[in-house]
Order: sequence, then C-alpha cells, then structure tokens
Amino acid sequence: MSELKSVRTIREYGRIFLSLREIMNDRGITRNRLAKLIDVRFEVVNRLYEGTLERLDLDVLAKICFVLDCTAGDIVHYCSPE
Repeated sequence: MSELKSVRTIREYGRIFLSLREIMNDRGITRNRLAKLIDVRFEVVNRLYEGTLERLDLDVLAKICFVLDCTAGDIVHYCSPE
C-alpha cells in the first residue's frame, strides 16, 4: 500500500484548471446566455469562464453539464506538479 502524501510537507501539489471557455466557444454560447439557462448570476458563470473562482459549486457544475451536454471531466482538469 502506498503512503499518502500531505500538503503540509509538499509546497507544489498541482492545480485545477477549467476548460469551460473552450467548451462554450465551441458551442457558440455566451456567458450571459449560460447564466440564464442555468439560473445563476452572470458573475458566477464569468468566474468559471475566466477560471478565477475559489470554490466550485457541484450543483452549478451539474447544471452546466446538463445544458452543454458534457461531463464534469470535460470541464475540470487536474494538472500534477512538474
């Protein structure tokens, strides 16, 4: 069994990035339109679009996946440290 890592001892643990911008651009949908379709404020979609949010609401993610006909894995990606 492998040992678990602790973020207390590791400074660089990777990062999460979002590809919502690319998916929306491919589908030709605006931030304003997506916000209306999933019934959230424009600012919420804008932070997701820009990748500047600190916390991800899973309910919002589920709504986005439903409307854009994609999976969470299409939007959320983990990049391990180099």
